[in-house]
Amino acid sequence: MHTVRRLLTAVLSLLVGQTFLSGRLQAAEVEQWGIFEVTLKGPADGNPFVDVELSATFTQGKTQVRAAGFYDGDGTYRVRFMPEAQGEWAYTTASNRAELNGKSGTFTVGKPGPGNRGPVRVRNTYHFAYADGTPHVSVGTTCYAWTHQGDALEEQTLATLKAAPFNKLRMCVFPKWYAFNRTEPPRYPFAGTPPNKWDLERFNPDFFRHLEKRVGQLRDLGIEADVILFHPYDDGHWGFDRMPPAADDRYLRYVVARLAAYRNVWWSLANEFDFMEKTDADWGRFLKIVHEADPHKHLLSIHNGTRLYNQTDPRLTHASVQNGSAVADFGRAVLYRDVYRKPIVFDEVKYEGDFEQRWGNLSAEEMVHRFWQGAIAGTYVGHGETYKHKDDLVWWSRGGVLRGKSPDRLAFLRKVLEAGPADGLEPIDKWQDERTAGKRGEFYLVYLGKDKPTEWAVDLPGKSDKPLTLKAEVLDTWNMTVKPVPGSFTLKQKGGYRLVADPPATIPLPGNPYMAIRLRAEAPKK
Repeated sequence: MHTVRRLLTAVLSLLVGQTFLSGRLQAAEVEQWGIFEVTLKGPADGNPFVDVELSATFTQGKTQVRAAGFYDGDGTYRVRFMPEAQGEWAYTTASNRAELNGKSGTFTVGKPGPGNRGPVRVRNTYHFAYADGTPHVSVGTTCYAWTHQGDALEEQTLATLKAAPFNKLRMCVFPKWYAFNRTEPPRYPFAGTPPNKWDLERFNPDFFRHLEKRVGQLRDLGIEADVILFHPYDDGHWGFDRMPPAADDRYLRYVVARLAAYRNVWWSLANEFDFMEKTDADWGRFLKIVHEADPHKHLLSIHNGTRLYNQTDPRLTHASVQNGSAVADFGRAVLYRDVYRKPIVFDEVKYEGDFEQRWGNLSAEEMVHRFWQGAIAGTYVGHGETYKHKDDLVWWSRGGVLRGKSPDRLAFLRKVLEAGPADGLEPIDKWQDERTAGKRGEFYLVYLGKDKPTEWAVDLPGKSDKPLTLKAEVLDTWNMTVKPVPGSFTLKQKGGYRLVADPPATIPLPGNPYMAIRLRAEAPKK
């Protein structure tokens, strides 16, 4: 078995263009925002997870990036790096063991391949974009324990995601012991004997190889992996929720070293952090460790139960919030932007499903409505699905297939948002007209929510020193239709705060809930 594993390691090393020769690695080539990996053989005696220190410094001109290495079992050590610039790079390793110290080499970084837009970053204060500038409109879902279900169900989950509208997936590193999910996983993160006799100083490399395989498959589907580092859904069964501080810290550094080079990784310190037996000082320490250990500074958040974390900390790139009521109606979601001055992602607004628990019985209509409420406020919303199943195959926890009616409607919303302003939807007049977002003078999206009007007066918030000519469409957000309105409308300033059609005009509506009006400036004639 060990011989087969060593052969596989050698093949993988060649695939990324690396061959160790006379103390140097020959020049290799990797795509921008891809993964360059230094693979070395070193000591297997003692406990390499604790005893051996390894890092590498990657250099291009005046740019230097230090990445920590990790032990991958069987005497194999790796350092991974995600190059963010094209051209020639060099590196040198540093270690407390002579066999791993001072190894150097060069490699070339070429153009990114198809579908590679780089990691997602914050842009325009409240929104996201990939490193190449392409906007990222976050339409996420939750599938906490999908990587702990065995190959058949995990592959089914990937097939479902391939056809689904979601471009972000919230997922846990540790397995989950909770309602509708009380099964032992195929792998555990530490050496030892289940359910709770662990050697917390020895990781199980096979567990983490499997995790990174699944993260890589999400990347290849264009899906961001929102990796949840801690969660309370263990209740002492395995004990991963109540490890001592030294084990917590060692685990964080190990998982960051393994995953930080994957461009689609987002870090979530915890799901429902305040339900765990950790102090605020613990969470501050974890935030510091992850922020400093990640050489590529991926997006970083922490998710709340009933008590909000101090989301103003600048190391937290965006606010991950659980609050369904914030997007149940107009005017509330936008307040989080004003407080935190960063992107707001309502990752949990309750789930579409038929559970008895109040958090798991939203109608599909309500789930879609909450996504639109978030969008019109210039924020983002996450999906989850909790329909009962005879074998407890519930999407929100275990994956498999989607059974609800919201995903198709969320695909429609995603198309609407991606056709909107590149800098993201912004409230046009947050203090007075909470139904309208867009970009002044160019794009307006008016969401009417659960009201059932039979017409809409062409009347928008804002100011303009010249008349605006706009074309309009009626969007049925539930039936997923777009109906162009004939002709165009000229809007002129009325008073200090409104733009009104001149002559006055109305747009007929069907009297249904969940309607929206989209107005766009006419393209200039050539």
